[in-house]
Amino acid sequence: MFLKSIKIKNFRNYESLSLDFFPGINIIYGNNAQGKTNLLESIYFLSFSKSHRSFIDNSLINEKYNEAYISGSLCKDDTLYKLEIGIDDKKKKLKIDQNEIKKISDYISLSNIIIFYPEDLNLIKGSPKDRRHFLNSEISQIYGNYLDVVNDYNKLLKMRNDYLKKLQIGEVVDLNYFDILNKYFIGKATDIYIIRNKFINRLNEFNNKIYLDILGRDGFYIKYVSNLSNIDNSDSVREELENILEKERNNEIKYGKTLFGPHRDDIEFYLDNKNLKYYGSQGQQRVAILALKLAELEIFKKYKKIQPILLLDDVFSELDDIKKNNLLKYISNDLQVFITTTDLDSISPELLCQAKKIMIDNANVVKIEEVE
Repeated sequence: MFLKSIKIKNFRNYESLSLDFFPGINIIYGNNAQGKTNLLESIYFLSFSKSHRSFIDNSLINEKYNEAYISGSLCKDDTLYKLEIGIDDKKKKLKIDQNEIKKISDYISLSNIIIFYPEDLNLIKGSPKDRRHFLNSEISQIYGNYLDVVNDYNKLLKMRNDYLKKLQIGEVVDLNYFDILNKYFIGKATDIYIIRNKFINRLNEFNNKIYLDILGRDGFYIKYVSNLSNIDNSDSVREELENILEKERNNEIKYGKTLFGPHRDDIEFYLDNKNLKYYGSQGQQRVAILALKLAELEIFKKYKKIQPILLLDDVFSELDDIKKNNLLKYISNDLQVFITTTDLDSISPELLCQAKKIMIDNANVVKIEEVE
């Protein structure tokens, strides 16, 4: 799988840009604040229909205009697809081969993309909400119906909270309907628990080896933190959640909201059994996130038989030569990679000669060097 070309109009600081890409390594370089990260963001947005930096779509529109447009040609399984996204201040329109796509899950199932960027450190330092958002975003690319399950769960969660608020103020409600609502809520919650747990287990198949390869330290893993004691199979999840919700019903009515379920989940990052959020250096945290993203890459390759597109935003600037060389082991010739940097000297000559190099200045391409 690779992105053959992209066209951008009125996206971030770009007014108009058209670029062809190399199926292998593409290096985007230039000074700070020229548009390198915005170009990577446009690639991510085209593939995933969401920005990795902003939850508000219309914030991506160039301030001079009222709408933005991105299109690109994606090659997958020897077939070329045209992807298109148009956004304005009211809506977002998605198309594949000129056919409008109504369900986001149908659109994002076509392409697969993994991104590493400096702000990813917030996955460790930030809030549980950030980490749940990460889980939902990444898992939706691997399990096709996962996004639909999460959307259904969120609707049921809202309905359940509405009922709990009514019970909190003593309003008369149909408790039989509330029990039915609980049944569907538990069903969707169970699916989410099982899929998330499976995803974390698969990440941990690769996490430690990758961390060891890059940093030379052993003992890195991710822990899934949930309300439940056993999330290994559907029956135990369903039974335990049913018991918890029954036992805690009065407590939930007291607070007027659902206190248990996957909307309260979290993940924690450990090295040598110490939580990296509290005991890890910034360098250790950075390599942990990099290992996480490369573990995702291995999941795609092993379980989906897919080579996703890899975006590395300013990843080489804070790695020494040894770590850079260790990282290069995971960048194979049959993988399309986009790398941004302010300094070509930070990248090995071996990698440079294998790459297409694109120089960006003030949201314009000023120089292109094809692969030698």
